Amino acid sequence: MTVVLALVMEWILGDPGGTRHPVALFGAFAGGVERRLGDRSRAAGLVAWGLAVGGASALTALVLAVADRAGLAWLAGAAVLWMTIGWRSLFEHLGAVARAADLETARVAVSRVVGRDVEEMSAADVHRAALESLAENASDAVIAPLLWSAIGGPWAAATYRWINTLDAMWGHRTPAYERFGWAAARADDLASWLPSRLTAGLYFLAAGRWPAPGWRHQAARHSSPNAGWPETALAHCMGVRLGGPVRRSGHTEKRPWMGPDGAGEPTEAALHAGLRLTQRVLLLGAVPSASLALVACG
Repeated sequence: MTVVLALVMEWILGDPGGTRHPVALFGAFAGGVERRLGDRSRAAGLVAWGLAVGGASALTALVLAVADRAGLAWLAGAAVLWMTIGWRSLFEHLGAVARAADLETARVAVSRVVGRDVEEMSAADVHRAALESLAENASDAVIAPLLWSAIGGPWAAATYRWINTLDAMWGHRTPAYERFGWAAARADDLASWLPSRLTAGLYFLAAGRWPAPGWRHQAARHSSPNAGWPETALAHCMGVRLGGPVRRSGHTEKRPWMGPDGAGEPTEAALHAGLRLTQRVLLLGAVPSASLALVACG
């Protein structure tokens, strides 16, 4: 019942957003912890990560325990799980890129979902960035919370969201965060390891394709130990070329290419097709979770 209700809430209500959203409040809390420590070492980063994740996870457990005593465990669990899922917002943001009337509008839309310099992006660059974000967030924002909920209930899904949020905040390879964010990045690498590979498999299943030879090698060459798996799978399923150099903060980052031999450049049509394929992927991931929840309630 918990998973089903959470998915219904996500479908109808989407992401409430705003500064009062639990994830936004957690981000503010984590930012305060970072400022208080005033140290950029690995040890300080580990302490900050422990305080932020430990505190938020303990509070989540307390809320669920109080709700259970009041006979509202199913409702509180559904609300917590709903908070962790970003299904509708994922398609709203990337759908805006696909629907953009011109290149400049598309650049603005994609700048809301990727941390790249968009001013000089070509149309192919915009669609490439959108498809990569789509694949990565299909894992991080939907499949991972559902998987962790299946493993450890809403508390585990929420803890995953805290871990993933800290990686987004601190897990950057920049002078400011290369040492301080080490613990946050490594924790997310571990928490996202299984969901990313499950998402890749679901892409091939949803597309009705057998994984192409060499796709694992491409996934493993990605700078992220996890993002490369769903991104490479999507590239092969769509027959497009993803990856390659990207511009961030005025600097070019060299990245390997992903996709089958002879893959074409991503187009607007490819992005629309990628959105449709990802909907099927997420349904394939959600149906077993919802079915297991209904069986458990029965």
